[in-house]
Amino acid sequence: MIVRIWHGYARPENADLYESLLKPEVLPGISKLQGYRGTFFARRDVGPEVEFVTIMLWESIDAVKAFAGSNYDVAVVPEERRRFLSRWDQRSAHYEVISHP
Repeated sequence: MIVRIWHGYARPENADLYESLLKPEVLPGISKLQGYRGTFFARRDVGPEVEFVTIMLWESIDAVKAFAGSNYDVAVVPEERRRFLSRWDQRSAHYEVISHP
């Protein structure tokens, strides 16, 4: 299993609006992609910003590539969500899961 981790940051006045766009699906239709295993969202206040962490679960790196393309580490941030973020990681990090319950 592969986890794809990405961080985005919003001003406090935009944080609830951004969060509302994450539900119920991180991206339209993603739950229908082969190899997609779910997403966790996390949020915390960090000084003058609110940090969001997206942790996506994928069956394999090939499933990630089917979602994000051959340059799969480039972040996928839909245009309509960018207006609520003050900044975001340009690249996602990928990790092989070596242990889970």
